[in-house]
Amino acid sequence: MKAMKILSIILASVCMTLGSCSDHLEEEIFSQMAPGNFLTTEQGIKSVLFSAYADQAIIGNRGNVILHAEEWSTDIEWETGGGANRTASLFINYTWDPSVDIFMNMWSSQYTAIRNANIVLENIGNAEIPQGDKDLLAADAMFIRAISYFRLYNWFGTVPLRTSTTDELALSRASSDELEQFIISELEACIDGLPAPGQEESYGRATKGSARAVLCKFLLNTKKWQECVEVADELIGMGNYSLYPSFEELFKVHNENNNEFIFVNAAIPNGPGNEHMNGAFPINFAQDPRTGLTFLNSWRNWARQDRLLDGFYDSFEEGDQRKNLIISEYINAKGEMVSLLGNNNTRSFKYWPDPNGLGNSHGNDIPEIRFADILLAKSEALNELNGPNQESIDLLNQIRKRAGLNELELSGFSTKESLRLHILDERAWEFYSERKRREDLKRMGMLIKDANDRGVTVAKNTHVLFPIPQAAMDSNPNLVQNEGY
Repeated sequence: MKAMKILSIILASVCMTLGSCSDHLEEEIFSQMAPGNFLTTEQGIKSVLFSAYADQAIIGNRGNVILHAEEWSTDIEWETGGGANRTASLFINYTWDPSVDIFMNMWSSQYTAIRNANIVLENIGNAEIPQGDKDLLAADAMFIRAISYFRLYNWFGTVPLRTSTTDELALSRASSDELEQFIISELEACIDGLPAPGQEESYGRATKGSARAVLCKFLLNTKKWQECVEVADELIGMGNYSLYPSFEELFKVHNENNNEFIFVNAAIPNGPGNEHMNGAFPINFAQDPRTGLTFLNSWRNWARQDRLLDGFYDSFEEGDQRKNLIISEYINAKGEMVSLLGNNNTRSFKYWPDPNGLGNSHGNDIPEIRFADILLAKSEALNELNGPNQESIDLLNQIRKRAGLNELELSGFSTKESLRLHILDERAWEFYSERKRREDLKRMGMLIKDANDRGVTVAKNTHVLFPIPQAAMDSNPNLVQNEGY
């Protein structure tokens, strides 16, 4: 008590000396960082915009778990060991629930990006920036909002549509029509304000091409087939994109910023980086006998082991060069040759180790959409519109030619379903380790059948969508959980 009294006397004396405590606390701020000044400057607007770019990116530790989670639940990949095994087991066995941490990470990262995009759009009009730059920054923000809602819709179904920082905290979920039309209109509207590919101010920012590519994929996933074809034609007609000559070289760090990568999750070696390889290295990996790749002390080899299923590994056609980025044997630290075949144990080395990788992080960009994805999207949409047709086959053959495979013939496909199933296979071979398989199986209505066929009998239609995270449900009484959770 005595100590408290002494403290009270000292505080009272200080207040009287300064006139009043409240007057002293009302300090006049002259800094450029003051709330009233910060968002009127180009520096302030860009700092919020770049935060939005970082929040939406599927990269670093969070991105690594998301990337694998969307393949653990498919016929491509599984995992054992390490700290990730608890989460991986839930996805492999379809036993996840709303309390799983990664769902809240997926939810909050995209909504944080959306909030920051909203801040940019609400303040850009009063910023002391040339009008042309305002248009560009606004288009960037609209692109980020659209791709973030695209992901949320893909993962969780309909979600609250927040387009302003003044929206009520407890919003209900939008309807499918509302959300789909918002994403489409947002992407269409931002195209004019975005730069042409190669003209963007910094690598990794949106362009007219990336906006069209995201729009094309969203139209595909929502089965708007004719619109998908039209946007694919627009993007192809831009003339900026092409297939990289070598699939095996495409993902190496020194080949990033190539004409096939339309939009990427940009990585840097000192983080946030690409963490794929740490779980792909087999135990005591020392060298790849085919290429001579030797493990460097600067890299990590986690206890966690991300493995490919034999059914996927064995599904490749003979001579498919895309299979070269999957290792089936290696030399261990004792100099022994170790086979990975026959035990669901082959490894995806798609993101070939970065020579300058440090610790957990490699610098290989993770593509969000490649030109190959657009070609296959158009092929699929044309088949859904017209059944087997020569243009769909020609588009497939562009992909197969790069893979070193023989061309397909239209006569080999008698029904829409037969070509659809081949396109699904082609997409698996082309996009493994790129977070595409769950989305593709879901779009074609085969996600649950695929799980059941692997013996995951608990997989039900409920699992086509992930659950709304429990923390989000607890904070918003107007949210309704997805059916079955």
